[in-house]
Amino acid sequence: MTKLTLGTHPFLLGFEELERLVERTAKSGNEGYPPYNIEQTSQTSYRITLAVAGFSEQDLSITVEDNQLVIRGRQSDDSEGRVFLHRGIAARQFQRSFVLAEGVDVGDATMENGLLHVDLSRSVPETVVQTINIRKG
Repeated sequence: MTKLTLGTHPFLLGFEELERLVERTAKSGNEGYPPYNIEQTSQTSYRITLAVAGFSEQDLSITVEDNQLVIRGRQSDDSEGRVFLHRGIAARQFQRSFVLAEGVDVGDATMENGLLHVDLSRSVPETVVQTINIRKG
């Protein structure tokens, strides 16, 4: 018995990229910081919310690279001249990536009470019926 992978199944023509996309997503290795939620806000829109307490808008960057939403955070270490008796809040950086499907667009990003909200919308393609003429050989 031959095992078929997703990209080589005979009924899925042109989906070779899908298998590479799944592998790329699995290798992203996000460590769990910062925590996030993904919610569906309507039939064609989503919202990603990241808990970024301690970060300002200037400490964050949001980019779309090769159908991948990348959110980076870098805090400046302003502890020079300060003496900590206990330091449990570290200035750390992060990178969180989300792979976007074709037709998903990144909208607004807002900060509210230590939460970064990134809104996404998916365009619904029109249904197209195409008739193919058959020619004589």
